[in-house]
Amino acid sequence: MWVIEPRLLRDTPEVVRASQVARGDDPAPVDAWLSADQQWRAATAQVDSLRAEQRRTSRALGPIMARLAEAARATGADAAGATGVAPSAEPSLAAQAAVLRAEGDALATRILAAEQARNTASEAATEAMHALSNIVDPAAPVGGEADFVVRRQSGTPPDFTVRGFPPRDHVEIGRLLAAIDLERGAKVSGSRFYFLTGVGALLEFALVAMAMAKALEHGLTPVIPPVLVRPPAMAGTGFLGQAAENVYALPEDDLYLVGTSEVPLTAMHADEILDADQLPVRYAGYSSCFRREAGAHGRDTRGIFRVHWFDKVEMVSVVHPDRAVAEHERMLAIEEEMLTALELPYRVIDVATGDLGASAARKFDCEVWIPTMGAYRELTSTSNCTSFQSRRLGIRMRSADGTSPVATLNGTLMASTRTIVALLENHQQPDGSVRIPAALRAHLGGRECLHPVGG
Repeated sequence: MWVIEPRLLRDTPEVVRASQVARGDDPAPVDAWLSADQQWRAATAQVDSLRAEQRRTSRALGPIMARLAEAARATGADAAGATGVAPSAEPSLAAQAAVLRAEGDALATRILAAEQARNTASEAATEAMHALSNIVDPAAPVGGEADFVVRRQSGTPPDFTVRGFPPRDHVEIGRLLAAIDLERGAKVSGSRFYFLTGVGALLEFALVAMAMAKALEHGLTPVIPPVLVRPPAMAGTGFLGQAAENVYALPEDDLYLVGTSEVPLTAMHADEILDADQLPVRYAGYSSCFRREAGAHGRDTRGIFRVHWFDKVEMVSVVHPDRAVAEHERMLAIEEEMLTALELPYRVIDVATGDLGASAARKFDCEVWIPTMGAYRELTSTSNCTSFQSRRLGIRMRSADGTSPVATLNGTLMASTRTIVALLENHQQPDGSVRIPAALRAHLGGRECLHPVGG
């Protein structure tokens, strides 16, 4: 199935070229597809024309062969072939049959060549099509990573001058609470791995429980998906293109470790036709996530902000394409409810086209304030992938109008390590303790505060 509607490419290729350019991607695959598509259509027309001619030849040969067979029976000659017919059996018929047979053989050869040309063109068109990213939403800001637009801001970053003490970073707080052990994480697994211990582990369990409660509140189905997937699932969701460098692969098993449960949650309906009245389908998946973080050396590598493994609760929706924009806003609202309940200052940004990733037509990030970084940093993200993933994965819906692709969307409800970083730093107190937001306390056995070990 084409990952972009062919009619869009044929009728308005400039739209797809502009989308590629806005992303910072190469627009050349657009012209490569147009050329291959033209060759495919020409070869298909030739195949159809030649087969029609072949049928005409076959129809003309039939009566002649019948008359030859009848003449052979009448004269007692061998009926195995026209060349064995007696002179009284109209020799001109045998000549006509030979000509038609030769024409049929020549047509079969030409059809085979035309079919091969069509298959070659089809393969080239498919290759070019899969090199294209999703068509960006015209409402998305154009530009690179720094060209986002702030949609809104919620809460006020803490003023530690007013609080009367300099903020500790999450690494120092984690040591005071005996909650994060980076040294042993590095010893066991290497850099950017860690142990969450004691209240650190309890804090993650509490966040997962809170996130799942929020998901249930909004009618999402909880799922614990596999974190090892086959290539079609990874490719179908768009993670084997520009994002491939950050994927952990197990080539001997032909499997990949997922960087988000978006992959298995979306791919679980691959090659399925859903009834339109089943939609929307909404999931909240909890899984471990694995990312190589290639190219991130020296950037946010202190502590557990940018790591190779973390746990996450991810939302995935499968909806009617006409409902995709509304569903996108719905997912964003759920993310904001979670951040508000955790009493974290955040802002919502409309991500620029050059930072969308291959699958997203539009993406909103919720960035939370990290005091020791003095900046808002991404904590959650939600993307409208329109029909890009569903076309690649063969997910369709059946309605009165027939079958057609669905829209898929995804959004982070809770990413464990970054959420822990934000909580520890924003809610820290002078003695190294950390205040627990009221909404989280019920999931932490009623704790109102995490205290330094021995404190």
